Amino acid sequence: MTEREYFGTSGIRGRVGEEVDADLALTVGRALAGETDRVVVGRDARTSGPTLVDALAAGLTECGTDVIDVGVASTPTVARAIATWDADAGVAVTASHNPPQDNGLKLWQPSGQAYDQSGQDRLVERIRAADFDRQPWDALGKRSTRTEARAAHAEAIADAVEVADPPSVVVDLGNGAGGVSVDALGAIGCSVETLNAQPDGRFPGRPSEPTAENCSTLAATVGSTDADLGIAHDGDADRMMAVTGEGEFVPGDVLLALFARDAAGPGDRVAVPVDTSLLVADALAEVGAEVVRTRVGDVYVAERTTEEGVVFGGEPSGAWIFPEDTLCPDGPLAAAKLVELVSDAGPLAEQVADVERYPIRRTTFEVREKAAVMERIGDAVEADYEDVDTLDGVRVDLGDAWFLVRASGTEPRIRVTAEARDPERADAVFESACELVETYSEGE
Repeated sequence: MTEREYFGTSGIRGRVGEEVDADLALTVGRALAGETDRVVVGRDARTSGPTLVDALAAGLTECGTDVIDVGVASTPTVARAIATWDADAGVAVTASHNPPQDNGLKLWQPSGQAYDQSGQDRLVERIRAADFDRQPWDALGKRSTRTEARAAHAEAIADAVEVADPPSVVVDLGNGAGGVSVDALGAIGCSVETLNAQPDGRFPGRPSEPTAENCSTLAATVGSTDADLGIAHDGDADRMMAVTGEGEFVPGDVLLALFARDAAGPGDRVAVPVDTSLLVADALAEVGAEVVRTRVGDVYVAERTTEEGVVFGGEPSGAWIFPEDTLCPDGPLAAAKLVELVSDAGPLAEQVADVERYPIRRTTFEVREKAAVMERIGDAVEADYEDVDTLDGVRVDLGDAWFLVRASGTEPRIRVTAEARDPERADAVFESACELVETYSEGE
């Protein structure tokens, strides 16, 4: 990997045996040991996980750092366990919602927040310089196994909500590591049925990412039973998406609006990425609150939630951050918060119907030289439009519409998003944005 390919928008991630291998995990372990005495390590269910965990732990212990291995666990379980065992960092070996042939490493701070840019830069600098403090035989770190992390996480979630009338829930774990969600919902009194509950890193039940298409079985199950709602997680359960009691998948922007409106009041702010729908800002305006935009990636959303007046953060992809509880996107906690919201405010379908939606268009272009293409697009947009935001990609506010052209942080792709309150206007803006990518990626 090159210097800037180590960390994308969500940690280190790539194809096993190509971008991600045991040598990489060993090197990251050695680098991380340079600033830690104790590290919590856990993994999702991917078949490559044990190999990468062993290599990571070898790098850490070789340089004198103790390792607490919590085994197969959700990423938020790993993040929370750092404080439990007074560790200096945590590493989740996971590729989150990516396909089974991928894996990666995501690093966490004691606060529960992902490693920020400065932390990532420190590790990359140490890796490039091969600045590793290998220890002699009698000063190696120790590796121990702990099994209490999942139970502690479930207990913390149950303590974070008050549910007077627990609904019945179907939870689709997607063969991932999010079983703590079932534990927590059961602890607060919900009747819980599960789908794809057996951890299996091949993800045989459905693709790991909890999209509407991939959650069709969950939607059909909830819609054909007397369940009140459905919950879906990805492979490491940092994401959570939902289905109404009628079997309708709830779009991520709508779910973000519901969580944000519930969390915020007059003068409050909610952190959202630049690709978030206008409907979230409109929903917050109803309660006197507003959005503050961030780069795409839960680490950036989490950073903004540490600011005064920012009471919640979320991404339409399903990452929800409740800063009073944790700075890690915690899918099982979000599931419990949604159950609490349904108990307090009524059926999820009615709440969803109360959120006005606008036509939004999204697509992705395969682009090899994405950085060069984005530079050309940025120059053209700056020359042709007035209200241009380059916080993350190129976002153009047109008043009654907006569009975003943004390079993927982990793949050779450029993503285009456009939205307007009128469908024809949305189509026209979307077409213009797509033409930009097509024009400036020709002949790359």
